[in-house]
Amino acid sequence: MQLQHTFKNWIAIGLLAIGLVANAQAQTAPASSGKTELLWFGQAGFRIKTPGGKTIVIDPWLTGGPKTPAPYKTDLSALGKIDILLVTHGHVDHLGDAPALAKLNNTVLYGPADLMTPLNTLGILPPNLSHRFNKSGSVKPQPGIKITAVAAEHSSLLLWNNPATGKNEAHPAGEAVGYIIELENGFKIWHMGDTGLFGDMKFISEHYKPDLVLAPIGGNFTMDPEDAAYAIRNWIKPKMVMPIHYNSNPIAKGTLAEFQDAMKGSTVKVVPMTEGQTLEF
Repeated sequence: MQLQHTFKNWIAIGLLAIGLVANAQAQTAPASSGKTELLWFGQAGFRIKTPGGKTIVIDPWLTGGPKTPAPYKTDLSALGKIDILLVTHGHVDHLGDAPALAKLNNTVLYGPADLMTPLNTLGILPPNLSHRFNKSGSVKPQPGIKITAVAAEHSSLLLWNNPATGKNEAHPAGEAVGYIIELENGFKIWHMGDTGLFGDMKFISEHYKPDLVLAPIGGNFTMDPEDAAYAIRNWIKPKMVMPIHYNSNPIAKGTLAEFQDAMKGSTVKVVPMTEGQTLEF
């Protein structure tokens, strides 16, 4: 009788433990369904609200961006809490206000390794608020979210105003990257950063299978509308493409209309946005 009673107690304890673990998992597991919300700041800057309720900000050229919508152009705190902060390379229209946002939110800035280093050594950003990684490297900064750095065909330079001299200095800033951003429900966004055409776009697409591609079309510094359409139609073939990096710099003359025209006949859905617009996926 004593043995039977002990056995029953162990069963009860085991069931209680299973229940406690399941309850803890239910409270901590990220959402596996729901919508993804994108807000376009202009150029290559986005705020992404994930299905699990996290906020990702990438390439935040806000206070200096000519198309930045109010109130973000004058008030960085208007973005609210930022959980993940990303930058693709060192040019001012991408790095922008990222260091300021990292310090304002006490949030780590993730970016190319050789960009993070001069940000640290020049005193622009403390080391504890930066994470260095490189192409093919991946990070999981929040539960259910995975970010992989991928190739981009572009340059990177950090322009810094030296407070001791008052003069601008140019510092090497590694290589530009793009990002595959996989969210809690499996939805994948490929932010291409600044890039020209390169053949491994096909490999990246086949390997990571992005659902939505954010593709630069402005030309001069990046792909123009025709080159971007060629890559999307022939190599990448995602479900959706959103043109970015146009309409902010008069030297980058590519237009949405030119891109839409170049995409005619393709089964890929073109998703245009205007600066300040928010879309759900």
